[in-house]
Amino acid sequence: MAFITLGSALVVAISQNLVRSIFMFFVTLFGLAGLYVLALADFVAVTQIVIYVGGILVLILFAFMLSGKEALATAEQQTNRFISLNNLPAFLLAALFLVVMLNVVFKADLNNLQWVKAAIETKNVVPVDGTGINSIGVNLMTRYLLPFEAISVLLMIALVGAAHLSRKEAIKT
Repeated sequence: MAFITLGSALVVAISQNLVRSIFMFFVTLFGLAGLYVLALADFVAVTQIVIYVGGILVLILFAFMLSGKEALATAEQQTNRFISLNNLPAFLLAALFLVVMLNVVFKADLNNLQWVKAAIETKNVVPVDGTGINSIGVNLMTRYLLPFEAISVLLMIALVGAAHLSRKEAIKT
C-alpha cells in the first residue's frame, strides 16, 4: 500500500500531463486512506475518502475543466525543469518545513502533556462498538494526532493548488 501511495505521488509530482497528475492524485488519496485502514484509523480513513477524494479532488477536476484551452496549451508548452532557479524558493520553503516537522517529531514528549495524561488515566479510548463524540475527539488529539495534522496540511495544499489552477493569469505567467 505504501509503494502504491508513494509511486502515484511521485507520478503526480513529476508528470507534465495535468490529466494524468489529477488521476494519479486520486490513486494517491485512496492509497493514503488504505494506509489509515492498515493503521487501524478507520475514522480518519473514512474522512480521507469523503472529504479529500470526494470533495477536494472534485474541486481540482472542476478547476481543470473550467480552465480554457489556451491556458492549458501555454502551460503544456512551457519547459518545466525540476531543478531551476525559479524553483529555489519552493525548495527552501520545503526544506524549512521539513526541519520544523522533524524538530517537532523528535522533541515532542507526548507522555508528559497534561491532557494526554488525563486521557490515559481515564482510559478514554474509542471502543470497537463505541460511537461517542468525546472519545473520537480525544483519540484525534492523542493517538491519531499526526495523521490528523497530515490531512490538514494536505487539505491546505489541495486548496492552494485548486485556486492556482482556476486562475487564468497565473498559468500565463
